[in-house]
Amino acid sequence: MWWGNNEQRRIQKELIKDIIKKTKINEKACANANARASSCAHTAPSLSHSAPTIDTFSDGIHGTRAPSAESQFSMEQEFAFPSHDPFDPFGSQLQTPHFEAAAFYGTAPPYEVDIKTERQLYVNDIPTRRDSSISTFSTFQPPLSHATLPTFPGDDWVQEEYFESCKKSFSSPETGDFGFLSVPPEPTIADMLNLDDGDRHLLEHFLENVIRLLFPVLETRQHGIVQSHILPALQTNKPYLHCCLSIAAMHLKSTECNNGDQFDNAILNHRGEAVKELNEALTHDTDNLQILDAILAMILFPCTVGCPNDVLLDIPWHSHFQPVTELITRLELPQMLLDADNHNIPPPFDMTLVAWIDILGSTMLGKTPQCAHVYRTKLLAGSSSGLYDLMGCEDRMMYLISEIACLDTLKLEGRIDDLLLCSHITSLAHQLDHTEPPPGSLVYPTNDTGALQACQLSQNMTALFRLAARVYLCSLVPGFHRTQAGTMRLISDFADLVNLVPGGPDGFDRSLVWPFLICGSFSTPDSAFRSMFERRIEMLGNAAGNGSFGRMVCLLREVWRQADVAADVSFLPTPVSAATTPGGSLSAAAAAAAGAGSDDERNHHHHHHHQKSKLANVHWRDVMKQNNWNFLLI
Repeated sequence: MWWGNNEQRRIQKELIKDIIKKTKINEKACANANARASSCAHTAPSLSHSAPTIDTFSDGIHGTRAPSAESQFSMEQEFAFPSHDPFDPFGSQLQTPHFEAAAFYGTAPPYEVDIKTERQLYVNDIPTRRDSSISTFSTFQPPLSHATLPTFPGDDWVQEEYFESCKKSFSSPETGDFGFLSVPPEPTIADMLNLDDGDRHLLEHFLENVIRLLFPVLETRQHGIVQSHILPALQTNKPYLHCCLSIAAMHLKSTECNNGDQFDNAILNHRGEAVKELNEALTHDTDNLQILDAILAMILFPCTVGCPNDVLLDIPWHSHFQPVTELITRLELPQMLLDADNHNIPPPFDMTLVAWIDILGSTMLGKTPQCAHVYRTKLLAGSSSGLYDLMGCEDRMMYLISEIACLDTLKLEGRIDDLLLCSHITSLAHQLDHTEPPPGSLVYPTNDTGALQACQLSQNMTALFRLAARVYLCSLVPGFHRTQAGTMRLISDFADLVNLVPGGPDGFDRSLVWPFLICGSFSTPDSAFRSMFERRIEMLGNAAGNGSFGRMVCLLREVWRQADVAADVSFLPTPVSAATTPGGSLSAAAAAAAGAGSDDERNHHHHHHHQKSKLANVHWRDVMKQNNWNFLLI
């Protein structure tokens, strides 16, 4: 009898304590096993066999009950810890449901395993954001040694059979579907920005349909670079984001033929929000680089979308460009552009965009480029500003266009006489001669497999810009007229050479808006340019009416409508030498402005002088002013 004396009661009390202690240990082991079985459903399939399920060893907890010698109420129980072999790193690491190691698992502490999960967000194959998380769970399987050999192929069938049985046990109706293979969807950039449904649709449209139109030449040379510039700005620059959303709405409006007006509110709202955010940022004078990015986007991105007859209220591009000059001065970007070659670093991308707008935009206004002195220095140094990669025209050609624009401004403002003007024209013509490519170097820009060759494409585009620059320079000669033989020859050469640039929706006509404008505005009704131009428009299809290309088409047709009518007043144009053809110089043009010229051209223009009616001289800038068009045709 255990209560017979104090010693027996003490022994029995200690025995009960031991039983309670061992019971607690068993309960804890079962709880850990249940928790591990539950977490198994949420781990990757490759980890699903790291430990047996609770069903595996539910019968493995065993013990022996010995009847008490002194009482029938004896609760004595023997817990035997089964012996187990030492871990063999070269053996199969497969745990099968047939071993009896539950008692060992019940008392030995589990291994803590950390699983690191990394997620990478891709937009059109371009990495934009990386997230990582670490989860921890317990397992009874010992970790593998770093020096172990790989699993032998002969064990594959065993593991496959075991995994199938494990999968069936977890997919049974009693246990429910734990979704081993379910992976949460990757967050999109719209999810990160917390946009509503309407703005989410606009952003998705921008990323899928508009972004590829922004810098097509740059994308051919450096695939993915456009998105690498734009996507980070969308996440951190609110004015930039609103600008992109308004551009997406403009593109949708121009492509939705029936109900495009429904996007007017979105266009105006996001334009207003962008301007509001910019004004606030300018007031606080912070984040100047982000402000510059947003303003440049508001200038350049509308060149890709929209219709020429859009009557929605908008701020002219040159009004946006006014604070750009101050911003680039604060950021010291012009000096960084000049120092780029000395330090062997690429030019600042924002400054490359500024140069593109500044040079060609100045021809729209008849003004001197804001950074003309910088481009002149770069021209003399023979260094790059990144324009060749950005828009397909060699940098030195763009610098020469800047010089021609400066000369144009001097003439418009009456600050230069004819003789000095012709002297500068001759000098610039000689510099254009030095940019001519070797004979036979202009070919169609695809290889034998049909792949586009970006360098050849840019070489062909540079040749078209060169012809347009020559026509622009000819137009500055006193007494210039579009019927002069040299000018007509230049424009005819342009019409032939443009066939070396791919056309259509996936072509590059929209990157040649400025050359089309210059040569087209001075073309005659019977010029080969006119028929070529209509073919290229037909190849573009509906896209021909959008963006800067559509605005250029609208402007040219209005110029032709006015210029092609017969004028009642005859004129005597100043003869221009045939040396104005590609490869020649304009030195003869300067001499002609002083009253000299070739006999053939004197006879040619004398014939026109005796005609009763002449084609009028109408400048495209005058037509833009008449219609209050503030186009940036680049």
